[in-house]
Amino acid sequence: MSLIIASQLEADFNRSLGLHPSAPTLIDVAEDEPWTAASEADILLVRPSLAWRQSLHARPNIWPGRLKWVYSASAGVDFYPDWLLDAPLVTCGRGVASEEIADYVIAAIYAHAKNLEAVTARSRAQWVHAPLGRVSGTTIGIVGLGAIGVAVARRGLALGAQVIGVRRSGTQSGLNGVELVRDVETLVARADHIVIAVPATPETRHLFDEALLAKVKPGAHLINVARGTVIDQPALVDALDNGPLGFATLDVTEPEPLPEGHLLYTHRQVRLTPHISSNYTLVRHRLLEKVQDDLTRFVRGEKPSDIVDPSRGY
Repeated sequence: MSLIIASQLEADFNRSLGLHPSAPTLIDVAEDEPWTAASEADILLVRPSLAWRQSLHARPNIWPGRLKWVYSASAGVDFYPDWLLDAPLVTCGRGVASEEIADYVIAAIYAHAKNLEAVTARSRAQWVHAPLGRVSGTTIGIVGLGAIGVAVARRGLALGAQVIGVRRSGTQSGLNGVELVRDVETLVARADHIVIAVPATPETRHLFDEALLAKVKPGAHLINVARGTVIDQPALVDALDNGPLGFATLDVTEPEPLPEGHLLYTHRQVRLTPHISSNYTLVRHRLLEKVQDDLTRFVRGEKPSDIVDPSRGY
């Protein structure tokens, strides 16, 4: 008998997954209560839909049911209730969008450094020399050297920037040319561009608080492609308004979306984008390949990739 997979993903994705050599049976998921699929599915493929955010804090009696495996299409699992991790096995889509997110980071760095829109001449009177910022020779500091951080580092090195990083494990990144520093305080004091690429956990909540933001290099550019919870937003605004932070590119906020009229929408030192850095609709094929490879391992009795550690939350 084939495995039954309940999937929250798109119909085209599910049809393609159904062609896997193991011949799984794909079934629909109730959009308002996706966890109820635990009563009939072996595998539940989930995405961070609103239903999970609004779910009851208490674990439903049905959970984890007959489930053998929960697969999160997103890299982070912080969007889901804690009880999701009570499933026998939870994995995630880590690395699927890392190249796209790294491209976003580099685009943000260049947009801030060069700011061509500000120096574009639209009349003879505007034909005025203005110095542009630099990328080569600057320092890019990366907080979190996972898949995203390494992809950013690789690009930064290719562009002639010095790349420094800090990671929880303290081990090398596996990328020659990246200097590991001892702590995040050292990193923010040296970096011209500070890239946040850590998972959202209780330990990283408001990591960038008033005390840390006070230590950043004057005029530094902060880029957050992790989660909004990693930054204390009032402290961020104060660091922008009163120094030392020069600019912030934010693809994530707390909450999402921000309420109408929130000052980050119009702050002159903030570039705010609506959590689009993953470009996820254009990398679904990468997610499909990853899920198919993991499914192959699973049916062979092998461990799939990127197993979530419940104690760490990622």
